[in-house]
Amino acid sequence: MMSLPNKFMRLLNVIMHICVVALLLPSAGCRGDEVVVPSEQEPVGEMLPDSSVRGFYLLNEGNMGSNKCSLDYYDYTTGMFSRNIYAERNPNVVKELGDVGNDLQVYRGRLYAVINCSHKVEVMDAGTGIRVGQLDIPNCRYIRFYDGKAYVSSYVGPVQINPEAPKGMVYEIDVETLTITRRVTVGYQPEEMEIADGYLYIANSGGYRAPDYDYTISVVSLESFRQVRQIPVAINLHRIRKDGYGGLWVTSRGNNGNIPSRLFKLEKSALTGEYEVSLELEVPCSNLAIHGGLMYYFAAGWNNETQSNHVSYGVVDVNTGEVITDNFISDGTDKNIAIPYGIAVHPETGDIFLTDARNYVSSGVLYCFDKNGKKKWSVRTGDIPACLAFLMKKDGEEDCR
Repeated sequence: MMSLPNKFMRLLNVIMHICVVALLLPSAGCRGDEVVVPSEQEPVGEMLPDSSVRGFYLLNEGNMGSNKCSLDYYDYTTGMFSRNIYAERNPNVVKELGDVGNDLQVYRGRLYAVINCSHKVEVMDAGTGIRVGQLDIPNCRYIRFYDGKAYVSSYVGPVQINPEAPKGMVYEIDVETLTITRRVTVGYQPEEMEIADGYLYIANSGGYRAPDYDYTISVVSLESFRQVRQIPVAINLHRIRKDGYGGLWVTSRGNNGNIPSRLFKLEKSALTGEYEVSLELEVPCSNLAIHGGLMYYFAAGWNNETQSNHVSYGVVDVNTGEVITDNFISDGTDKNIAIPYGIAVHPETGDIFLTDARNYVSSGVLYCFDKNGKKKWSVRTGDIPACLAFLMKKDGEEDCR
C-alpha cells in the first residue's frame, strides 16, 4: 500500500485532534464556571518511527503566583508538538497543574510533576497524561527514583526568605501505593539528588537563609534512611548529576555577587572509598545534561554588583574535566536566546534541547540542535519552559496524542 505524504498525515492528525477537543469541551462544566482551554498542536515535522523514544514531555514552570504551570508534549511518531495538554485531559482537576513546575520525571509508566508552590507531586499516566494521583509534600523541589521508591526533596518551611528557615527533608514514597513511607532531615533548602551505591546524595542550598548559605551535600543511607555524612563543597548548591564513570557533578550558584557560580566533580577516594571533591572548574553553570562522555552546560547568571545577566554555553569531557568548547551552539542561534533555562539530550540521536524563558511572563521557546550544535527546529512553548522528560515506547503503551 502506498504511504500517505507526511503533510497529509499531519493534516489528518490536526482534524482528529479538533474532533477530540469538541468531544471534551462539554466536560468543562465539571469546573463550574471555568472553561477548559483546549490544547494547541503545531507540526514540527521530525519523526523517528524506529526510535525507542516515543516522544517527550515539557513542563513549563509558569511565573510564581500565576498558577500557570502547564504541560506540553512532542510526539516523534507524528512530528506534532502539543501545548497545554493537562487541562484538556484532566477537566475535573479544578486548579489544573498548579503554581510553579519544578521537576518532571518518567518512571515505570507514570509521569511525575513536582509543583513547588502548590506543595504537591502530580502523578499521571505516562502514556495519556491523565492524572492517577497526587502526593502532598510541602515546598517540594525535585524527585528521583530507585527500586520502586520515589525520593522527593523538600524545603519543608513556607516559600519565603527567612534567616531562621528550618532544615529540609527528603520524603520516600512507595510508587505502587503513592504513600509516604519514610522521611529524613537533611541540610538547609535541599535541591537536586542523585543515587549511587545504596546512598542518596542531596545538594543543599540554604537559599532561604542568604547570605548564610548551606555548602554541603547530605549523604543518606537508603537502608537506614538516616543522614550518615555531609560533604563540604561550596555555597548555594543546586544541581547534582551522575556520569557514566562513577563521578558526581555538582553546581554552586554562588551569591550573585563576589562569589561566582562554579562546577565541581566528586569522585571516590582511594583511601576512604567515599566521595570527595576532586576537581573545581572555574566556569559558571546554571544547568547541565550528561550524554555519554560529554556534559553540556550553560550559565545564565545575574550579578547584583554589575546589574547584568551573563550567558555562556559549554561542553566538558567528564573523564578529563577538560572544557572542550565554550559554546556548543555553532550556528549563531545563541544570539536569539534571551534566557536559557532547561537542557536535555536525546538518549539516541544526541540532539541537544535548550529552552528559552525569554521574559519569564509570556511564552517561551524550545530549540532542538543536532549534536554538532546546528539548529534543527524551534517551537513556542508555555511560560518558562523548565524540564524535559523523554517517554520511551515501553512507558507509553497507550496513545499520547
